[in-house]
Amino acid sequence: MTQTLSPIGGRAAWTGADLARDPSWIMALPESAAAEIDAALAGLGDRVPPRFDARHFPVPETASFLAAVARELEEGRGLVRLTGLDPARYSAADLKRVFWGLMCHIGTPLPQNTTGEILAEVKDETGTGAAVSAGTARARSRSTGPLRWHTDKCDLLSLLCASNGIEGGVSRIVSTVAIQDAMAARCPELLAVLYEDFWRARPADEEGEGMAARPFPMPVFARGPGGDFTSQYSRTYVELAQGQPGVPPLTAQQVAAMDMLAAVAEELCIEMPFAPGQIQLMNQHVTYHGRTAYADGAGGRRNLLRIWLASPLSRALPAGHAGQWGDVRAGALRGGAVPGRSALAA
Repeated sequence: MTQTLSPIGGRAAWTGADLARDPSWIMALPESAAAEIDAALAGLGDRVPPRFDARHFPVPETASFLAAVARELEEGRGLVRLTGLDPARYSAADLKRVFWGLMCHIGTPLPQNTTGEILAEVKDETGTGAAVSAGTARARSRSTGPLRWHTDKCDLLSLLCASNGIEGGVSRIVSTVAIQDAMAARCPELLAVLYEDFWRARPADEEGEGMAARPFPMPVFARGPGGDFTSQYSRTYVELAQGQPGVPPLTAQQVAAMDMLAAVAEELCIEMPFAPGQIQLMNQHVTYHGRTAYADGAGGRRNLLRIWLASPLSRALPAGHAGQWGDVRAGALRGGAVPGRSALAA
């Protein structure tokens, strides 16, 4: 345990202030990308996600660029924002095909729930503009309310801003490595708690009734067999497990550790507006994300397209994480609502 309570450092241990000083995490698509994308689209015929992959969407120069992005996500900061895509050039259906085709050059898309959602639209589904602050993570995310710090169940999370609301909806991201290191320096006793098991549960509207009835223990922070850091966390899922049979109540130390984690995240995060056409990619082992509340109106409606990816470059995970991920080997097809199953059509 002593080793895990030491600072990790490295490029993944960035702070919001670091990224404000060095915006190199924001990368423009190559100049050739627009023409390559147009040609790839023309060659798709009537194929739509999930009925095509990178082989059917050839973008030679852009693919080389995206390979470098994939390496940066696993070996560098774990965060990249791509610019240079103009959503106005495409119909809504073609924008989804473009997003899918580009992301297939980075990883393998995964199912996002047990009902077959593969390319999600994260937008207000309340019909009233209400900010949902209780219930499942899906209910909260498909409203106009803010989202707490969390990870998604994939190696890489990709979000494309298709359109924006009239105000708010600021993207918030924080390095979990930086949180770990800050807590190692300030409150190692609380950091130690985060390396212990927290019971959590995932809701039926994401993973079906069976998983919702099976709470499971997993630490908030962990190290893989090679020492690589990983964090998979949602306080919402920890709260969902409480009160279920066999789940012990949270201890005062566990609550204090989660409170400290949230406070440090607020201090170290970066907040930036998310503009239409931008693609945000985050390694879910070393970052948390959230958002501020937003409002839709006559001037615009917020809609983010979301793809979950398994990365062929991913790190090995602890053996005890198999229940969450399916396969814990480096580079494995893992994660998603049905662990180990690709979203690509057979």
